[in-house]
Amino acid sequence: MTLTNAPRELERRADADPPRKPRPARMRPADVLRVGGSGLRSRPMRVFLSALGIAIGIAAMVGVVGISTSSTEDLDRRLSALGTNLLTVTPGQSFTGGAAHLPAESVGMIGAMDHVDSVSAIGRTSAKVYRNDRTPKQETGGLSVAAARTDLPESVGAEIVDGRWLNAANSRYPSVVLGPKAAEQLGVHEAGPDVRVWLGGRWFTVVGLLAPNQLVPAMDSSALVGWSVAKSELGFDGYPTTIYTRADESSVGDVQAVLGATANPETPSETTVSRPSDALAAKEATDDALSGLLLGLGGVALLVGGVGVANTMVISVLERRSEIGLRRSLGATRGQIRTQFLAEALLLSALGGLGGVLLGIAVTGGYASYQGWPSVVPVWAMAGGVGATLVIGGLAGFYPAVRAARLPPTEALATT
Repeated sequence: MTLTNAPRELERRADADPPRKPRPARMRPADVLRVGGSGLRSRPMRVFLSALGIAIGIAAMVGVVGISTSSTEDLDRRLSALGTNLLTVTPGQSFTGGAAHLPAESVGMIGAMDHVDSVSAIGRTSAKVYRNDRTPKQETGGLSVAAARTDLPESVGAEIVDGRWLNAANSRYPSVVLGPKAAEQLGVHEAGPDVRVWLGGRWFTVVGLLAPNQLVPAMDSSALVGWSVAKSELGFDGYPTTIYTRADESSVGDVQAVLGATANPETPSETTVSRPSDALAAKEATDDALSGLLLGLGGVALLVGGVGVANTMVISVLERRSEIGLRRSLGATRGQIRTQFLAEALLLSALGGLGGVLLGIAVTGGYASYQGWPSVVPVWAMAGGVGATLVIGGLAGFYPAVRAARLPPTEALATT
């Protein structure tokens, strides 16, 4: 190619290969975080209040789940210690509608069953117990007097906090063991040979005090005397009113199915068989229903927090129109503007979510410590709390981000 043809050759190449527009620089994840964080740092008080709204909702949800889980864990531990293999047999109603009774031999018949570890019984009496012989007879305090077998603690898991339980020696004499509520109402704080209560028209010596029993709460308000002395001194008929049976853990269902017929073979329909641990489980189910209600309230609080995030981001777009116009005029794309404001919303929600999770853990720990429960916060609850805030933040920040991206540069710069 000669020098004279060089200009024409250059023009031809220029026409064939027009200059390309430079591609806008891509924003790396670190750039997105930096740009989004700078927008939050410019409005600290507004960011704090919006994050607080999110945090309250998440703290409520995590706290409710944590407290419910801690309560369940405490119940599981208590049931594990008390045992879920306790079954009770009580008399129901007779065919004629009157009060039925269990045979006096029912305890022995149940004890002969396979897969039964222990069996004992108590029998209610009509006697009343008072602090002394000068107490008016009508002031019974709702306390009951029951005859108890000497092997009762083994079956019901009763614990003595002071003194001793009834044995073969003292159960034949006027001796009594008081449940914790009965002892409190009678003003008895210790057992001993000089501590007596007025029971059935005569003095009984308090030989022992019981600890609270969660599986058999009726014992807490009872005064328990020996089986033989109840017959001789209190007019007890010898029929057990409640039989307590411990079965093998693996055979509780099988024993429960035939327990009523074994206790009363002639009229098995007049017996009622129950499992005390089921009552504790039912109480826990009631607590779960309340927890569901509180979770709903936490969800409402979280929704309110999301509205706060949306409001913050919309105001941010209005206040930063000049910044948006300047960035667009310098080459920022709509996608980059949209990513910037969406990142701000997500960061704002994440701050509220993390704060709410920490607050919920603190609330759970404090309440569980006050109740004496183990503090348990499931991992899924913490992860779900943060995840929920990100979803709320994404939804709340989507519209402001799109609105910022669609803002024409000339209109945005005209507001400066």
